[in-house]
Amino acid sequence: MKPKYIIIKEEIEKMIESGVYQPGDQFGSEYEMATQFEVSRETFRSAVKLLEQEGKLLVKHGVGTFVMNPLPEVPNNLEKLTSITAMMKQAGLKDAERHESISTETCPEEYAISLNLSPDEHVYIHERTRMVNGEPVVISINILPKKYFGDIFEERGLSEPLFHVLEAASGIKIVRSNTEINVPTSTDPYYQKLLVKPETTVLLLKQQHFDDSNRPMMFSVDYYRNDIFKFWVQRMR
Repeated sequence: MKPKYIIIKEEIEKMIESGVYQPGDQFGSEYEMATQFEVSRETFRSAVKLLEQEGKLLVKHGVGTFVMNPLPEVPNNLEKLTSITAMMKQAGLKDAERHESISTETCPEEYAISLNLSPDEHVYIHERTRMVNGEPVVISINILPKKYFGDIFEERGLSEPLFHVLEAASGIKIVRSNTEINVPTSTDPYYQKLLVKPETTVLLLKQQHFDDSNRPMMFSVDYYRNDIFKFWVQRMR
């Protein structure tokens, strides 16, 4: 169940999107607004703080809280955890073909610490290449602890989006990740597979994924053709 302040935040967002609140409108006092939403002042204050961080409200201490003009949408915002399928749609691509494989191995030493595993524990190693018009555009390597997922891939196969398979079959929901942004070396074999045009560059995202209990559930190594995908981070001062 969502925390109450998240529910209030989402209600305010809907009111802004529907035009109940217009840019420049001033909220009532904190007491009045908390009473309107039937929550404590602290709960309302927490909702407002999140909206302020997202640039949707402006809080002028001693003056009031105002609705802001919406920020332009940031395409492929790295602050938001989305599936590769969603990112491809954002880039205007149709996911036409996938080449996939999966194996069960003892955990490679380089991923054991990130997944809180010992090197003798077994993991699934899932590799997927996304193709568009016969050209590879994304290569993903996902490492998943077998002790959490059992025989999930033997039972469901590889036809569905990975996040959906994990949640539907095992009840494990990936909710956040720590992401390291890299440029792969020229000798990296996955980098070489994506060099299909002279102008092609490749961006590498290494991601440690966590469930809602902050347990590391998956480590992903994703290679994106940077001549197709553009990534953004919204920075604040």
